[in-house]
Amino acid sequence: MTRFNWLLAAWLAAPGAMAAPLSFDTYLSAVEHNSLELQAQQQSITSAKAGIGIAGLRPDPQFSLGAGREAVRSLPRHPLTWTPALSMTIETGGKRDARIKAAHSNVALAEETVAGFKSALYASSAAAFTEACRTRDVAARKEQTLAALSKVVAANEVRRKAGDVGGIELLQSRVERDQFRAELLQARSDAQGAQLALSPLLGKPLEEVFPQAQLACEVASFDGGATSALLAQALEARSDVRIARAALDNQRDGAALVRANRSVDPTVTLGLSAVRGYHDGVDGNGAPVDGAARSRAVTLTLAVPIALSRRDHGDVVQAEAGVTQAMLALRQAELQAQIQVRAAQLQLHAAQDKLARYRDGVLADAQKVVDGLRLSYFSGNASLLEWLAAQRSADDAWQGYLQARADAAYASAQLQLAIGRRPVL
Repeated sequence: MTRFNWLLAAWLAAPGAMAAPLSFDTYLSAVEHNSLELQAQQQSITSAKAGIGIAGLRPDPQFSLGAGREAVRSLPRHPLTWTPALSMTIETGGKRDARIKAAHSNVALAEETVAGFKSALYASSAAAFTEACRTRDVAARKEQTLAALSKVVAANEVRRKAGDVGGIELLQSRVERDQFRAELLQARSDAQGAQLALSPLLGKPLEEVFPQAQLACEVASFDGGATSALLAQALEARSDVRIARAALDNQRDGAALVRANRSVDPTVTLGLSAVRGYHDGVDGNGAPVDGAARSRAVTLTLAVPIALSRRDHGDVVQAEAGVTQAMLALRQAELQAQIQVRAAQLQLHAAQDKLARYRDGVLADAQKVVDGLRLSYFSGNASLLEWLAAQRSADDAWQGYLQARADAAYASAQLQLAIGRRPVL
């Protein structure tokens, strides 16, 4: 175990920090379960599913009731005529089926839209997690450097008493140590802020979901295989392509509904006319008037609208234009998917190559220089400034390595997202 890894492990094992490692996969599952934004987006699916039942409703029947009295002055009584009627509109042209089909495509579009939002949530989670890992390890590296500087100051205090070094050199080492202590404080603050940034994606504080959790920042290598295989997978599973495909289906179903709505709907009315009878009587002049028996008449009426407004085809033109726009948007999404997959693959390879250069050569060489100059300094063969410059150079190399590791992790997540996969780090 290298000195840096040992120090990092010791820093993680500080009081209040002992806990099971929190992997990215565990964190991402918690984000899926707890994200408030994702829960809000999922309500659109619930709303769209309710639309299926609404689409299946048929027109309500209508009941009407009329009453009239005969205006015959010669009759002693004026009987009422009751005319109840029941009307029903009959849908034609497959309107109901078209509505239901369009409602189902609305559900599919809502589901794909939520999946697209989830993909964006994955990207934000990967960025936040890798940044939290990077800033934490930056702080650990600065802890190591501060410990080395403190040892130099302690050694110089002893050497100053022995007369081996002057007071200026001791002061220089103290200044360097104190300046670096300020940098460490900033690095700790950055690490704490990056860890706090993991909470909004969870919809609640991180420590509430994972008490005293420590991030597991090991990055798994991901290549994905040949470019042709990645492109085929992206066109099949990528969220924006699936959204565009669902939008096209939705527009087509909407156009079919528009055409179905152009058919006229007849209305059938079943009515009853009931006239109450009356007995024989006399009129106002005393002349006899014959009575009338009670009578009923059943009527059946068919009303068909005269579809003069159907001569205008503007609604069909608008619907077909929407279909054309959706087709073009799908082609654009497919082209964009291919470009982004190729770009993500190139970025991943570049990031992995950069990381390998740091890991396989730069770090080891920089540390050898620091160790050698430290021994030379204590033996009097190198100056303090030479050792400090070497230490700074080694620190810069470590910062570059940690940034390269974070870049490789995020590039891996981006490529996985580009082909429609749930990212794994």
